[in-house]
Amino acid sequence: MPLATAQSFAWTLSRTLMTIVLLIRTDKGFFAMPSEEFDGDPAQIVREYDPFAR
Repeated sequence: MPLATAQSFAWTLSRTLMTIVLLIRTDKGFFAMPSEEFDGDPAQIVREYDPFAR
C-alpha cells in the first residue's frame, strides 16, 4: 500500500476502533494494524496513531 493511502487508512482505523494503530513499513509497502497485534521489529514502526492523544 502506498504511504499516503496507509496514513489515511491508519488514522481512520484508529478513530473508528478507538484503539492505537501502528503504521509499519515492510518489504512489500506500508501497512496499518492495531498495536496489540504487532509482534515484529520496533524499527518497522513509522508512526503510531492514538485516538486519545491531544
